[in-house]
Amino acid sequence: MPIPFTALIPFGFIVAMYGVTGASLDFVSKYKNEGKPPRYALDIWDKKMMERDRCLTGTMRGQSTNPIAPPEFSRNSAWYLRSQ
Repeated sequence: MPIPFTALIPFGFIVAMYGVTGASLDFVSKYKNEGKPPRYALDIWDKKMMERDRCLTGTMRGQSTNPIAPPEFSRNSAWYLRSQ
């Protein structure tokens, strides 16, 4: 029984589109996370550390090795929002 080669063209097109979709999804997720793998199952501590990193470096995934916070970090404190 011969193979219908005309049916392989749409099949190849569908397989290629799955490949393009997977590659673009991988690119978008790496671009969103600054080239790092995505974070899963974040607890309160992780969210607070991400907020701290955003205040220190300007990005959610950026980290700083500087032991002294920049002067802008003091204005972002939640302590100023508490009522006395």
